[in-house]
Amino acid sequence: MKNIKTLLLATGLLTASLAFAAKSPERAYVESYQGRPDTPVPLSVLSPEVDNAYAGETVVLDFVVDAQGAPTAITARGAHPPELVAAVVHAVARWKFTPLQRQGESVPTRVVLPVKITDWRDRDEARSQE
Repeated sequence: MKNIKTLLLATGLLTASLAFAAKSPERAYVESYQGRPDTPVPLSVLSPEVDNAYAGETVVLDFVVDAQGAPTAITARGAHPPELVAAVVHAVARWKFTPLQRQGESVPTRVVLPVKITDWRDRDEARSQE
């Protein structure tokens, strides 16, 4: 677990990608990591469902992507409302990854993931264009 990787996420997920294609933010995020050999690659992601009152907040998560591609040992850095942290952790716990490979073996990898909360109306608009 010496491998520490940072996945950058703006949940509203990669707003710049939305400008270039009519994809959901989640799909754009997953596709942005395809083919990367240096980090666990997300296969499926789920945005947290939170109240718009949290729009603009960023929750930074620490977790390990295990050798099977599941996020484990998820913790949040900093002080945030418990309901916000619970929603973000619940969403990320359901993500699936292709684990990092070293010498042909899947290895557990520590990940630092900033999750930026966006207005749900922006996400709904992007989904309707998909």
